Amino acid sequence: MRDITLKTIKEPRVTEKSSTVAEQNVYTFNVAPSANKTEVKKAIFALYKVKPTKVNILPVPQKSVMSKGKMGVKSGGKKAVVYLKKGDKIEFI
Repeated sequence: MRDITLKTIKEPRVTEKSSTVAEQNVYTFNVAPSANKTEVKKAIFALYKVKPTKVNILPVPQKSVMSKGKMGVKSGGKKAVVYLKKGDKIEFI
């Protein structure tokens, strides 16, 4: 079970927007490209011992970037937005 959770959830997605929304029990995670909603729910429960009420999965598109005059690509992926009931909390260390 531990291997599935590590493969499903990569890391918390810490941005300015996600940290302001975390006050309303909404957390954002980078997830594997093959992850689905039920796998994310099981992984959140296994890692943080909280049961999500709702999970949304969104694609993150690739972006073109220029660094030192050369074109490059930022890789895309998937992110999961996890909603918790009032009173539940996830602590990131």
